[in-house]
Amino acid sequence: MAGSRGSWTGGTLTARSFLRPKRVAQAVFHPAWIPESVDPSVDQLKKMRVIAGAVAAVGVYTFVEGGFAFTEILGNVLTASAVLLFITPLTVGVMVFVWRRTGTVRQLRVPLFNSLKLLLLFVGTVVATVVTWWATTGAGGAGVLLGFVALWLTGFVASGALRVSGNFFGTAAVHRCLPPLLATVTSWLMAIPDLVTGDLHGLSLRMGILFVLGAPVTVTGIALLEMNRLRRRYGIRLGAHPATLPPPPPSSTPNGYLPPQGNPYAPGPGYTYPYAPGPGYTYPQAPGPQNPYGQQNPYGQQNPYGRQNPYGQRPYGS
Repeated sequence: MAGSRGSWTGGTLTARSFLRPKRVAQAVFHPAWIPESVDPSVDQLKKMRVIAGAVAAVGVYTFVEGGFAFTEILGNVLTASAVLLFITPLTVGVMVFVWRRTGTVRQLRVPLFNSLKLLLLFVGTVVATVVTWWATTGAGGAGVLLGFVALWLTGFVASGALRVSGNFFGTAAVHRCLPPLLATVTSWLMAIPDLVTGDLHGLSLRMGILFVLGAPVTVTGIALLEMNRLRRRYGIRLGAHPATLPPPPPSSTPNGYLPPQGNPYAPGPGYTYPYAPGPGYTYPQAPGPQNPYGQQNPYGQQNPYGRQNPYGQRPYGS
């Protein structure tokens, strides 16, 4: 689990960064304390989950309404923010109650508090954006300035929504299975009222059910695949307390540099060596081991110094 060490944005924001709301949203809504993905394939599934949910939701709205009514969108955004403010703490609270069997809540206090701050920050930004747009209608001459502020806030919130849809308010710092779980619960909570009330937006029963269930079914399928991959590859189970889970493998070296893998001088695929022998060529066999001095003693059989000691009798006797 990630703690709260260091600054919220990791020191990446400068005064010039505020000219680009997308960059500010990335730093604010994906703080430095959120852990990186343990696997590129899991990260790809997370992106697919976010894109599929957004495309399904926008596609349903465009098809049903035949276009966008801006004032109605603002109202829907406020409603969605209220749902997130209610359902996210409730779902996390249920999981914390389940985890109490194998761990304590005190171990999760820091990441839980950070996630709550991120949730309140996002909802507060959404409310500020909606209020700013409403204020531009009757602001007179100041409406131009408020319009620029509202446009900046809109880009900021839109980019932030993509970020929080992936990390779901940093709940991956609590448990890596919480973001897909929260995405599934939220998508179904937005679709169930239409199914219960029978509000199919003027469509036939078959088409209405298909369009209403498009987003939750798609998000649920990808979320289940994401959690299944976390369980099989890394032993991360939703029902296990985060403190009992195995540590994930490091995504990079401590200094942030990962050297290139493999032989840098190896030829590319399909390379053929220009000096390779042709087909059917057999290499000659090397001769067996032989004595380089032959079988005979080059100095002959006799001692060149004779049988007697050339220095005579030993001084101390034989």
